[in-house]
Amino acid sequence: QVQLVVSGGGWVQAGDSLRLSCAAFGGDLSVHNVGWFRQAPGNDREFVGAVTSKSGITSYDDSVQGRFIISRNNAKNTVDLLMDSLKPEDTGVYSCAAGPNRYYNSRIDTYYDYWGQGTQVTVSS
Repeated sequence: QVQLVVSGGGWVQAGDSLRLSCAAFGGDLSVHNVGWFRQAPGNDREFVGAVTSKSGITSYDDSVQGRFIISRNNAKNTVDLLMDSLKPEDTGVYSCAAGPNRYYNSRIDTYYDYWGQGTQVTVSS
């Protein structure tokens, strides 16, 4: 069973950058689609972006398109979320998830089988 560990959260100011990393243990993350989600206080969990397993196709929510980049590091068995030009509305608990190998990315959280613990990202204005 794949275990995911998320690292890299923290407190930053608007306009800053932050990198989150999703590391896999007990399985090969490269054979899974990987999604990033976030949840702000009082809100439902929402899709941030995802990357397919083999082709590496990425998809992003409109709210982060052009500011966030998802990249795989198969040598380290990780998938990173690079966040630039952060805004206060990006504040939330960020989680990664791994799902079945598909040629498309899913924005639905129930698609994913394995979840990492969340990490807090706080962006102050």
